[in-house]
Amino acid sequence: MFPLKLLAVGAWFALLAMGERMAPAAKRPQGSDGGRLTRNLGLWAANTAMNPFITVPIAAAAAALPLWTRPDMAGWAAFALDLLLLDLWTYCWHRANHEWRPLWRFHRVHHLDEFLDTTSAVRFHPGEVLISALARTPLIVAGDVSLGSILLFDTLVLIGTLFHHSNLRLPARFERALRLVIVTPSHHWVHHHAVRADTNSNYGTLLTLWDRLFGSWSKTQRLPDMRIGVEGEEDAPLPTLAAAPFKARPHQIQDQG
Repeated sequence: MFPLKLLAVGAWFALLAMGERMAPAAKRPQGSDGGRLTRNLGLWAANTAMNPFITVPIAAAAAALPLWTRPDMAGWAAFALDLLLLDLWTYCWHRANHEWRPLWRFHRVHHLDEFLDTTSAVRFHPGEVLISALARTPLIVAGDVSLGSILLFDTLVLIGTLFHHSNLRLPARFERALRLVIVTPSHHWVHHHAVRADTNSNYGTLLTLWDRLFGSWSKTQRLPDMRIGVEGEEDAPLPTLAAAPFKARPHQIQDQG
């Protein structure tokens, strides 16, 4: 299954990257690609190396220890319920990464990227990936979520995040219709806008439903000249990013009162 997944995701990545070049939504900053690619793909390589030995075993162990057994359901219904539960949890966890300072230390690394494209989708600090895998285990155990559902969901998340981080220009009417259901590039672009009110919005990963339900949907419209990143901060070299969560307290996205 792993080689097939790798092949499918690789083909999707290549297709989106080609689309970004042919129909970009925003102009790519000149001279920015070399350093960005080193940072983004360097973090991706670290997480990819860690995944088979840490992330997947954590999910497998949690799925093998359910607190209860759900009533029998048709296969498709069980998958649908699991995917909804996992997507809701991911929304809540993403929001927590913005609103709780210790988590923001790690998630900030993702947001410091100053341009969005497909490589931004894989730019996460390994610490965030590990903490996220551990934090998800109570849901898996309490919800009797199957390992098959977890692996399918994680694949969909990778496909979805590659899509909604892409710098792909879609027909406006088509994207508006698509955004009624799933997270699109324009929807997520606003989340990466270097303005706190926008950064603290549009937390959805697959479905936009949760942003509508929980009042985090932003009315801000995507504009080509929006500054991407963290308000008041700049991106940094890869070694600095790796050490950043463990250094002096970073700027906080949202006042905690």
